[in-house]
Amino acid sequence: MQKIVLTFKQAFSSILVVGLMVFISLSGSFIVGQQASHATTLEELKLIPPDYKPNSEEKVNRAYEYDPGVGVREEDRQKAYEQAKKDSTNLNTIEKAYERNLKAEKEQNPPESFGEKAKEVIEKVTGK
Repeated sequence: MQKIVLTFKQAFSSILVVGLMVFISLSGSFIVGQQASHATTLEELKLIPPDYKPNSEEKVNRAYEYDPGVGVREEDRQKAYEQAKKDSTNLNTIEKAYERNLKAEKEQNPPESFGEKAKEVIEKVTGK
């Protein structure tokens, strides 16, 4: 009886070792596999003819259409640089530049007046 149990124990341990080896090798094959990529370019989709080669300005314009922060115009940057360079020459011009920037900021984001806020509160309260 003891021989039979010992034989089953050895057979079970060898089956267990072989099973674990198969499991590890199969799981490794799933990890290495690369997922399919669905990204493509406009050239691959045949939306742009293969002989079309945009110049650098067209590329910047295209990037600017998708994200305005990407394609900051070189002329605007150069103009701002020249203005900052001119403003930094004298302390009086620095103060003037600060006032000019402050005025431009206020024009872009005007502060709400007390009357407008009161009007909004009254509209909220009355429900109109």
